[in-house]
Amino acid sequence: MTLTRILSVLMISVMLFACSSKKKEEEKILPAEEIYNNSMNNLETKKYKKAVEGFEELERTYPYSKWAIKAKIMSAYTSYKNEEYTDAISTLDKFIALHPGNKDIEYAYYLKALSYYEQISDIGRDQSYSIYSRDALQEVIARFPESEYSRDSQIKLDLVLDHLAGKEVEVGRFYLKKGKYIAAINRFKEVIDKYQTTSHVPEALHRLVEANVSLGLKDEATKYASVLGYNYPGSKWYEYSYKLVEGKKPDVKSRESDTKKWSVNPFKKSQKNLADTVSKEVPEVENGNNDKIIPLKVEPVTNREVTESEIISSTEEVIITPKDSIFKKVSKWFKGLTTSAEPVVLEENK
Repeated sequence: MTLTRILSVLMISVMLFACSSKKKEEEKILPAEEIYNNSMNNLETKKYKKAVEGFEELERTYPYSKWAIKAKIMSAYTSYKNEEYTDAISTLDKFIALHPGNKDIEYAYYLKALSYYEQISDIGRDQSYSIYSRDALQEVIARFPESEYSRDSQIKLDLVLDHLAGKEVEVGRFYLKKGKYIAAINRFKEVIDKYQTTSHVPEALHRLVEANVSLGLKDEATKYASVLGYNYPGSKWYEYSYKLVEGKKPDVKSRESDTKKWSVNPFKKSQKNLADTVSKEVPEVENGNNDKIIPLKVEPVTNREVTESEIISSTEEVIITPKDSIFKKVSKWFKGLTTSAEPVVLEENK
């Protein structure tokens, strides 16, 4: 009785497995253009997750095709629109590594830089993304100096550098208030050395005057005041520095009101970018017929016998070198796992 039950369960399991396998085989594989258009519709209606899933399906179903290449760049763009910047960067890194000669390569580098740029936080927090953004924007400018992306990248790079300079000034001010003048001087010098074209240089020079006066280094203070007066003669920071060098106290309240307070990211989401310039056109197919694209279909391996008609003849000879160094030739190839056909006779190479 027990054996009968076991056999019944096994038979039912086999039948269920066979039915499920048959259903999977019968699943319709959509044409590449249809999958692409469906994903684009989801993108336009801001159904970003479904759009990404569609583009990923297109890559899996039609790998190594122009559709797969287009799907990857569109997947990165969709992730960017959905503010999934980490996913966008990861996808773009793969695209850049696999398709360095693609026509969308300039856009890929630019979108990667934008993905870092959008994650920049206020100067009170860690500025890792500011540094990543700076490096990525500089790469776009260096690689594609004549492109429209280069010009926009330069504008954003100036803002990023100003932001990084603002971070150094903010930290320097903190050290200055705590009476840690050497640490403050090092921060302000960093601004002078690395960020000379930013709007924070006048204040950094004034703070160097202030720190050196506090240390009793009047000659150093005078030197920085002179540089400030020569480069920014009409600046209020020069007025404050001049009073300090002369031994007068500047109007602290007025001076602090001139201090830039970068409590939030001043340029995130405020600047226009070229992210939406990605080409959304259907990729051209070399054979001119989208229906001829063969989707990837993996058939399950079955243990079956191969008939003689499935034995494929080959005009090429394959030389086999066994351990006993006797050279033998075979002129037939077999297709399948097992065969009931007569084996090929290996003749000794004379």
